[in-house]
Parts: sequence; structure tokens; C-alpha cells
Amino acid sequence: MKKTVRRAGTPAAVIVDSSVLIDYLADRTTPETDWLEQNFEIRRIGITTLILTEVLQGIREDEQFSETLEVLRHLAIYEGGSREVAVRSASNYRALRKRGVTIRSTIDCLTASFCIREEFELLHCDRNFEPFEEHLGLAVIHP
Repeated sequence: MKKTVRRAGTPAAVIVDSSVLIDYLADRTTPETDWLEQNFEIRRIGITTLILTEVLQGIREDEQFSETLEVLRHLAIYEGGSREVAVRSASNYRALRKRGVTIRSTIDCLTASFCIREEFELLHCDRNFEPFEEHLGLAVIHP
């Protein structure tokens, strides 16, 4: 996977975690969904293929599935599961375990590792990402 190259002054893309997308799609108001609504036209907003899978797996009705796909097609979708990201994710998991922190979600570990590698910011509402921010330099949006 080619690393994203940004020109100086160009804002990083923002990856939106499923913890925010699910609330957003259900019309729940949170600080994160408010931030997302306010920044859709201003920032480069995206998700990874794994986040896409997580969100779509939770939908039971065919009509809602189609409506959700229509909303999500407006986002950039990044392939977040390359071999390099998988190895980096395992290394990050191990580094956090050495600090006494166990991440319970493989997808969250892959998402955080992808964002760190690509220098993307993450918008989330999930405590699993806090150790990545604290110990590994994950850039997080705090609305």
C-alpha cells in the first residue's frame, strides 16, 4: 500500500469510526456526530473497508441497507487491511500489551494502526482508541 503524501498545509483525512457512524446514521446527537455534520463539506472524510463492513453487518432491513450504502458512497473508502497494516497492527497490539493494555477489538487495532501509518485523524467514540492516542501517537479529533 502506498503511503499517502500530503502537501504542507493540507489537512489530513479524517477516518470516522463505526462508533460514530452508527450514531450518525441513527440520527443520534453526540459531540462526534455534530462535528461530523459540521465538517462534511470542509474536511476530507473517509472510512476503511473494515469500518464499512462493521457498519453494514449491523443492518437488518434491505431498505435501510440500501439507504446506508447511498450515504456512505459520499465518503472516501480506504483499503485498511494490507499486509503492512496487519503487521503494524500486531506490533502495536504487542507494544500496548507490554504496557499492560489489552485491546479487545482487532478491527479497532487495525483502524488505529492504519490512521497512525497514514497520518490520518480519527473521529471515534470508543475507549479502545485511547491507548493508541496516549502511547502510540494516534491523532484523534476531540469535539
